[in-house]
Parts: sequence; C-alpha cells; structure tokens
Amino acid sequence: MSSPVMVAMSGGVDSSVAAALLMDAGHEVVGVTMKLWGGPSDTGCCAVSDVDDARRVADRLGIEHHVFNFGEDFERDVIEPYVADHAAGRTPNPCIECNRHLKFDRLVRRADALGFDMIATGHHARVVSTPAGPRLGRGVDAAKDQSYVLHVIEESVLARMLLPVGELTKADVRRLAMDLDLRTAQKPESQDVCFITNEHGRAAFLGQRIPLKPAAVIDRSGEQVGEVESVEMVTIGQRKGLGLAGGTDPKYVVDIDVTAEGDRRVMVGEKAGLTAPVTELESWRWVGVPVDVPLRFQCSAHGRVEPGRIEDGRRVVWDEPHRRVAAGQSVVGYDTDGVVVGGGIAGRTPL
Repeated sequence: MSSPVMVAMSGGVDSSVAAALLMDAGHEVVGVTMKLWGGPSDTGCCAVSDVDDARRVADRLGIEHHVFNFGEDFERDVIEPYVADHAAGRTPNPCIECNRHLKFDRLVRRADALGFDMIATGHHARVVSTPAGPRLGRGVDAAKDQSYVLHVIEESVLARMLLPVGELTKADVRRLAMDLDLRTAQKPESQDVCFITNEHGRAAFLGQRIPLKPAAVIDRSGEQVGEVESVEMVTIGQRKGLGLAGGTDPKYVVDIDVTAEGDRRVMVGEKAGLTAPVTELESWRWVGVPVDVPLRFQCSAHGRVEPGRIEDGRRVVWDEPHRRVAAGQSVVGYDTDGVVVGGGIAGRTPL
C-alpha cells in the first residue's frame, strides 16, 4: 500500500475522479472538503450541495470524508483583498488567492498536522520533474488547463502534489465518472467566483461592503463623454455600461483612475488603444533561478498564451503589441514546453 493521500474534493467531477484514480493506483485515500464561504452561492464550488456531493462520492468509493471549516481564513485572505482591490480600481483574481492561501497553504498545514505526506486535487495541470526540481506544467487538455490559477504553488508543495486528471481530457474524466457511476459525472462546471451569485451579482456583493462611487467617463482629449455609477465595477477593455451616446464608433475602457477624490475618471478610447507594447508589473517571482529561454505569458484564466520577455523583473515586453492587462491581474510565464517559470501581478500601464 502506498502512502496515504489527502484528496481535496470540491464536489465536482474532476476531484471525484482524482480520488478514484488514486485508489486504483493503490493509495490509501482520504477525501476532504473545505467549507470556505458561508454566504449564498449558486455559481461556484462552495454551496452546501457541493459538500453533499463530495460526501456521497466518498461513500460510493468507500473512503473517509471530512469537512474542514476555513471560513475565517477565506474571509481574511480572499474576500477582504477582493473588495479592497475593487475599491482601488484593480481587477483581482480571487481564485488564485484562494489557491495561494487556502488550498495550498492552510490545507497543506492541516495535512501536516494529520500526518499526510501527499496531497492531491482534481485540477487540470501536471507536476513535471526537471533537473531543478518539480515544476508545474500545463494539463493535457489545453481547453481546461488550470496551471494559470495554480502557479502560486510553492516548490516544496509541488514535491508532494498529485494531479491525476492532468493527464486526461475533460471528456475522459466524465467518461470515467460515468463508468464508476459517480453522481458528479454530468455535473456542470463551477464558475470562477464562488461567492458572487447569479441572482444578485458583483455590484450587490461589493455594495454591501464598500460605498460604490460614480466617476466621469472621459475621452483621450479629456472631454467628458459619459458617467458610470460605480467606478469600482469598471475594468480595462469594458465597452458597455459607460453611459456613452449612441451612434458613435465603439469605445473601450483604456485607463481607470480612482485616486483623486471627487475627480475619479474612466478613460475610453478606440479599440487600437487597448493594446500596449509592455505590461508593467507590481511584482515578479521566478520559480527557482531566472531562465534565459523564449517565454510565453498568460494574463487571465482563459486567456491566450503570447510571446514576450521579462525586463528587469519590472515589466513584460511583448513581441507584438498586447491587449492591456488590468492592474491586479496575474501574469504567468511559461517556457516553450508549457512549464511555469514565474509569475507576478500586473500594475497600471501608462497610456
């Protein structure tokens, strides 16, 4: 019998199949579900029904299942920074912060306390062995790859990580779940932000926590052309909800300034203004030592991977002009084999 493995079971099909595959490989498997968000959830992985689905899958597989309540940690490390970022005119990645602080820190520390050497999840990514140590690589199913949101995993954690479904396509995963008669086999995929409901939306969520403030919409010449009710709701590239007059060429948000009280501004411009030769970075961290190889960068969970280079650890210089990246978004670098070599946070790129 192999070492016992703690499997994080979200109540979805991927983590259900991950647990089953590890059992088939001879591991002693214990399933755990993190209870993170205590409020309403109808779009993500934190609903009461998800905990119940995970428990029933564990029963079907004949493994232990436990629920860990990390609600206070989630509020402090995910919700509060998410709200603060919006108040500062930034566009945060709450799923990445959840991975950073909850799944691959708080949960790992709980695994240590309980004596688990190995942990596993159902993410579509791979742990790649390299001469420099374990690295995170893209999953086999390019359309479902989740390495972008996992890039924050530390090397010491990667060394004890198992990602069984990273070698499979999503169709393979569902087929295996159906063969095993798992209740999650046809379960729809969760959305990115578990605490924002379809019923009430992001504005209602933020409005309960911070005052939402109006801002003038200006063009590149500085002339006011519209107004938004909530500058905290605006992001780079946005086209709708800007209060612009009809009958003109499409305008897009190219800059946001929330720094001046009473003079908050959203700048709009033509589509050509959405691109820039560089993306400024607030931070950048190499995985291991810096590498001098051709790089590809991804700037959103479902975005394309495009070539560029890191300059002085302060900016990405693109091979071709790239769509402006909203401040607060993660920027992840890959080598040509799809292995994560570094990651950082985008800052505000001047026009």
